[in-house]
Amino acid sequence: MNSKFKISLFAFGFSFIVGTGCTMEKSPPNIIFILADDLGFSQLGCYGSSYYRTPNIDNLSAEGIRFINAYAAAAVCSPTRASIMTGKYPAKLHLTDFITGNDREDYPLHQPEWQKFLPLEHITFAELLQKKGYKTALFGKWHLSPEKTPPLSLPYNPDKQGFDETFITYKPSGKMIQPWQDAENDAHNVDTITNLALDFMKRNRNNPFFLFVSHNTIHDPLKEKYETIRKYEELKAIGEPENNPVIAAMIERLDQSCGRIFEKVQELGLENNTIIIFFSDNGGSQAYAAQTPFRAGKGWLYEGGIREPLIVKWKGEIKPGTISESLVSSIDLFPTFLELAEANGYNPEDIDGKSLVPILYDPSIEIHQTLFWHYPHYHSGSGMVPAGALRSGNWKLIEWYEKSLLGEEEQAYELFNLETDEGETTNLADSLTTITGELTIKLQKWRHEVYAQMPVPNDNY
Repeated sequence: MNSKFKISLFAFGFSFIVGTGCTMEKSPPNIIFILADDLGFSQLGCYGSSYYRTPNIDNLSAEGIRFINAYAAAAVCSPTRASIMTGKYPAKLHLTDFITGNDREDYPLHQPEWQKFLPLEHITFAELLQKKGYKTALFGKWHLSPEKTPPLSLPYNPDKQGFDETFITYKPSGKMIQPWQDAENDAHNVDTITNLALDFMKRNRNNPFFLFVSHNTIHDPLKEKYETIRKYEELKAIGEPENNPVIAAMIERLDQSCGRIFEKVQELGLENNTIIIFFSDNGGSQAYAAQTPFRAGKGWLYEGGIREPLIVKWKGEIKPGTISESLVSSIDLFPTFLELAEANGYNPEDIDGKSLVPILYDPSIEIHQTLFWHYPHYHSGSGMVPAGALRSGNWKLIEWYEKSLLGEEEQAYELFNLETDEGETTNLADSLTTITGELTIKLQKWRHEVYAQMPVPNDNY
């Protein structure tokens, strides 16, 4: 037997027939997980935007629970996606940057030799759901193989990681080189991904399924239909720095995709036994739109790079219109999927995530006291430099590794009170030295516990 599955298969036996009377239990719920790419926290109507129009996603929020302190485990895509698949912090996986990252060596610090794909020995939630009897599918972006495209991508693609059906899509190039990359023909494959999702749901409506709808949009290059862009160019709010008409057009298509999926759930009569989860892999790019009210954006450990929209709908179980302020992270999706699927026979060891299920019933429950981030890299797209961070309650600490490792430790830390300063404008590290010191020790201890790879000084710089 493959060493990945040295777990009790007996515990994963089907639970459809139980009891002395062989009573048929209700089938485990279907799970639809929709993951947007580079979508910022405030780029949805239900999260405060009056410019970006997302009626279908807004309706999902109105019918479910909306998290306002949900985070990606990284400010870039691959580490966050790895955290979703495994329930582990990227620092523990040593998969801490987007694949293949930035290999330049002319920086003050040497970046560590990090893990540039998701190794097959890591047990994914999809593999465990397969053992539970779920049909699993991933359509869209993967970005956890050594390369995006074949042949080097094939040994580590999602069909090797627990998905019965897969179709991998890619973002278009900056300049159109193939007809399918034409903005008028859905360059980001939203419609293709959606059509595959609808067909999968139809074919598997009579058995439990997990459907991962993994979009490339709204990642750059920014492309959409001209007529849709023009509609947003004519709005009065176009002059605001957080509003971009091309992004608005891309978000509109994303929202329409969600609407088609929601409608298909109803059409197939699956609404009472289907859980829908919407999330984003990292913050929006500040190169194209300000991430108001937060500071910075994709790539950065400020709130604009890591605070995400997270919505869950479960008809009959979650009270409509619920809002939760609980601290949660992408690492929590792995155990959440398992609990929702009633895959309780497997108790994952060495995972960092905790199930969101208790919060779905009581939004005031806190499952984390502290969340952590580790980015020992230079992100050329945003200008981000190596750093680590934590959030504990309303306190947010950032450690800048260049300063802490190169003799400027007194200037290495930023401390923010997110309750009164969600834009992270006022550094309190010098005035609240006791809190700064306590959180610094906590961050250093966590790095030690997860064997985080640190950058080192570059003697040749």
